Amino acid sequence: MLQTFWSRRQALKSLACGFGYLALADLANANANPLSPKTPHHTPRAKRIIFIFMQGGPSHVDTFDYKPRLKRDDGRMLSFDDARTRARTRSIVQHRVMKNLWRFRQHGQSGCWVSELFPHIAECVDDLCFVQGLHTEGVAHGPATLFLHTGSINLVRPAMGSWLLYGLGTENQSLPGFVTILPSLGNGGPRNWSSAFLPACYQGTAIGRAGMQARDARIRDLTNPRRTVADQRRQLDLLQALNADQMRGRNDAELNAIVDSFELAFRMQSEAPRVLDLAGETRETLRLYGIGERATDNFGWQCLMARRLAEAGVRYIQITYGDNTDNPAWDQHSNLPKHADHALATDKPVAGLLADLKRRGLLDDTLVWWGGEFGRTPYAERNGTGRDHNPGGFTMFLAGGGIKKGCAFGRTDEYGHLAVADKVHMHDLHATLLHLMGLDHERLTFRYAGRDFRLTDVTGRVVPEIIE
Repeated sequence: MLQTFWSRRQALKSLACGFGYLALADLANANANPLSPKTPHHTPRAKRIIFIFMQGGPSHVDTFDYKPRLKRDDGRMLSFDDARTRARTRSIVQHRVMKNLWRFRQHGQSGCWVSELFPHIAECVDDLCFVQGLHTEGVAHGPATLFLHTGSINLVRPAMGSWLLYGLGTENQSLPGFVTILPSLGNGGPRNWSSAFLPACYQGTAIGRAGMQARDARIRDLTNPRRTVADQRRQLDLLQALNADQMRGRNDAELNAIVDSFELAFRMQSEAPRVLDLAGETRETLRLYGIGERATDNFGWQCLMARRLAEAGVRYIQITYGDNTDNPAWDQHSNLPKHADHALATDKPVAGLLADLKRRGLLDDTLVWWGGEFGRTPYAERNGTGRDHNPGGFTMFLAGGGIKKGCAFGRTDEYGHLAVADKVHMHDLHATLLHLMGLDHERLTFRYAGRDFRLTDVTGRVVPEIIE
């Protein structure tokens, strides 16, 4: 057998190229863009999510969960056992049953029930899946809103959009991958679009804030009118060279995120103004969203902006119907008829978004998710004219991106009080949304403080019955 013996000098000479490649690979890995597209765990059904957040908790029994028993028993005093009542009274007490304030009808070939509050969404029912057996954590807005966005009611955890960016990256390197339009600063505020312990590059980018006009919502300092693009590029190259010198030999996630944000901000100058400018939209499209009409203009603007961001490759877009108070829009404890104003403001824009996505071929790979942090009780709060919070049973709807069409899944009891059949916990819904995006919620983990964390914590299951 032929044997070859190398001296130390020969070995080092021959392996030097290999050492160089190792150093180069390490350097390339250190400078890799963390937002670059990543391979999903399995074949995805959707590429992006648009979450339409109805802040405050719409009443499911007055919108999409028809309960004839409420009308028959209207005014009766009955016992309802729920977490909200126990938290206040430490006992089970009687409440006055309150009827549906609006008429329900069946719509479409599917025959799904929708109240007269949403005549435009009613025309879309054959594209929707109503998840009617939902239940969640948190009896107050703050905890329930945090749980909806982050899967936790008290700890600082990454928002769902941050988890998606961490798992999949973004399709457009010239726009943020996670955008929240007019978010509320109450009930968790920035924690609802925070990356928490994930690298800072995965946090959401807020455009405006709740309570302001969507037409005025902008990304601040997006362009620099005092310097040419070439001058800015030279200035940024010098700054990044200085940053690179500071970063050498350090593993500073926040500094890395800042450096990456400078590059993204430079690229956004050419892309973001075009995407956020609705001037090129046709009059017919503006009418479809209700833009130009007093009641629907503001939310229609948000919905159309969401479509444009989705079309441009943003991975997760949230639009919020709400305000910046601790008693947000749909929170009618003493004036349930106010639901009619909120429905009027959102019905046509949401239906317009669904129709626009569908006609552009975007609904097939865009997952639309509508809902609030919880529902409302079938009884009148303190025997008044409003409904209390109800995390024990409520409805959301989904459309597009692999969702079964024209169906209702799950069931609350005959009063709409508690989920009783085919129950879906919020962790289950999160797991299902991640699954449709190509991610296994049990594999999508991040190690922090000696423990593996995930959006669904230690529970959650995919709900196959709502997947097409």
